[in-house]
Amino acid sequence: LGYMTVALGVSMYSGAVFHLMTHAFFKALLFLGAGSVIIAMHHEQDMRYMGGLRKYMPITWITMWAGSFALVAVPFTSGFYSKDAIIEAVGESHRWGAHYAYFCVMAGVLVTGLYTFRQMYLTFHGKERFKVIEQHGHADEHHELPPGVLAHPPKESPWVVTVPLVALAIPSLLIGYLTIGPLLYGNWFGGSIHVKQTNDVLAALAPHFHGAMAMGWEGFTGLPFWLMVAAFVICTYVYVFNPSMADRIKNALKPLWAVLDRKYWVDEVEYALFASGGVKMGRLFWKFSDAGAIDGVAVNGSVRMVHRTAALLRRLQTGYLYHYAFAMIVGVIVLFGGYRLFGN
Repeated sequence: LGYMTVALGVSMYSGAVFHLMTHAFFKALLFLGAGSVIIAMHHEQDMRYMGGLRKYMPITWITMWAGSFALVAVPFTSGFYSKDAIIEAVGESHRWGAHYAYFCVMAGVLVTGLYTFRQMYLTFHGKERFKVIEQHGHADEHHELPPGVLAHPPKESPWVVTVPLVALAIPSLLIGYLTIGPLLYGNWFGGSIHVKQTNDVLAALAPHFHGAMAMGWEGFTGLPFWLMVAAFVICTYVYVFNPSMADRIKNALKPLWAVLDRKYWVDEVEYALFASGGVKMGRLFWKFSDAGAIDGVAVNGSVRMVHRTAALLRRLQTGYLYHYAFAMIVGVIVLFGGYRLFGN
């Protein structure tokens, strides 16, 4: 979404739609692949308790790498064509703030590479960081086992998951190569998109586009590719050859790690400013409407009224004959008295 917004900011509307299309395939692939891993790990979602899953689920592993390559924009993948086109457009733009946006998207290339390769290494490579305790029941399905402990070994997901993974992996790799020409530099939109000539970055880039194949080869010489390579080298060294380095970096940068781990305290601020007020308002409504008016008056109030009425009537029903005879005499006197007073 960030790249799409940047594309809109430099009036590259067709590029935003193009990236939305390519992004749909490889991001759906990655989400489905994550779901496949969660199924295999019996609902475990913490990558720190995974590792070495490629031998258990090879289809998920291969397709996840396909989606990851598209996400980090390896040349010739669909993500490469849409992301690099947006980056080139931002670099070509002369609008206010374009240079800052260019720096941000370049930083995004590096960060995307870091977290993507980290995810793949922690999940599918390295040593197994989980234990298997064979059980005949389904205790893990009820979250009764501690984190990192499985009741059964992980296994590849069924075909209802793996077939869509393969089906999504193919366009994640090829759809950008096949469609960049007509979508960005052709007449695909049929004149439905109109951009002022002074802001038309695609018109400025069109003379430099010599086909999808040439753009793919040129991608190996661009800065985004080498930032992605840097992220790959860093993650490979840290998470494959020197796994203890991650903990040393965390301890050395403890304050920065705390800020990132707490997500800049956005959740705490949001809860203090907005969510807590909503919770208090909900409790207030519950106290006066649900517990007060509905339960207190309508439901429990009617029950109390019936109970008190029944208690009063029960006192009148004593079971003594002379009480009933006295009540009958009083009733007859009231009837005759009423007749004498109002009968005429």
